[in-house]
Amino acid sequence: MKYRRFGRTELDLSVLTLGLMRYMKDDPDESARVVHRAVELGINHLETARGYGSSEQLLGHALRGMDRDSMIVTTKIGPQATYDEFMRAFDDSMKRMGLDRLDNLDIHGINNPRKLRMATDAKGTWRAVSRLMDQKVVDHIGFSTHGSLEIILEAIDTGLFESVNLHYYYFMQTLWPAVVRARQLDMGVFIISPNDKGGMLFDPPQRLRELSAPFHPMHLASRWLLARPEVHTLSLGAERVEDFDLHMEAADNDGPLSHEEAAALARWDAQWRKVLGSDYCTVCGQCLPCPEFIDVPNLLRLRNMACAFDMHAYGRYRYNMLNGSDDWFQGWTGDHCTECGECLPRCPEKLAIPHLLFDVHDMLKSKPGRRLWG
Repeated sequence: MKYRRFGRTELDLSVLTLGLMRYMKDDPDESARVVHRAVELGINHLETARGYGSSEQLLGHALRGMDRDSMIVTTKIGPQATYDEFMRAFDDSMKRMGLDRLDNLDIHGINNPRKLRMATDAKGTWRAVSRLMDQKVVDHIGFSTHGSLEIILEAIDTGLFESVNLHYYYFMQTLWPAVVRARQLDMGVFIISPNDKGGMLFDPPQRLRELSAPFHPMHLASRWLLARPEVHTLSLGAERVEDFDLHMEAADNDGPLSHEEAAALARWDAQWRKVLGSDYCTVCGQCLPCPEFIDVPNLLRLRNMACAFDMHAYGRYRYNMLNGSDDWFQGWTGDHCTECGECLPRCPEKLAIPHLLFDVHDMLKSKPGRRLWG
């Protein structure tokens, strides 16, 4: 297992983090075995959240009798309206985990301007965070986000946070400027869920498997990230002890891509234009803003993936979460397009964007999705 300095926190984190969003089994002892196996393999960062069902309690059960000083624990709590509400939520999370000190606290879900204001409110959430850090109950503070590049950069540039958890993957590269900016400010960069939200790579379609051979797509996606020094750790959502097996080779090699890895990723690169031709969206974002609050680049990204790599299951998984929110899943589905044409002159690829939005809707729309956690 390789380790990297997590920005100015000065924590040395394993390049793989055990993310516990899926860690909600009824059997606490089986869940504990997952944590123990992670630690045996050299993973020293355990990450959960107040909103992840019974995850904090199960983590607390697993930590009993373990060497607490050898592990770095993160939990995440959403911004609250008042100081007292945040302190009550924090105290409850600590009781669930059986901890009296937390290595790292992340403000969870700074996804829009409203959440950023709440997180940095000097009379509310930020007052609570400041007190916890002054009392040495919390060592470090970061934030997680599902927001746009603009809101992430605004949060980073407050200078308040030591680290950021965000979505940056081979199949979703629009947040690269946020990664670069975090590196400039010496912040820790934690990539959330690369094997799930990065493309459901734990269950890849046959076309993606063939293009990735002799590697598993999860290996290539991890190595694509870990070949970048700006990235410090990736979450791994193991549900069983066997789930670690496919990840260990990448965890032991965080250097430049090998010739074989680079060749496989070059096949991924070539696949976009080969299949999509003149309909390929580069996800540049110049088509925005959309007057109907449609995240056009993200929808066309899902269409790209479905067409080029047969990643229809992933596309449906993400597309059917959309309901016009500005929070966890942002914007409306493609059928809300009014064909106003505002986006057309802004597109450098001269795409027929309204046609493609209706096409992606027909391709991916099914029953409404739901979040894994509440």
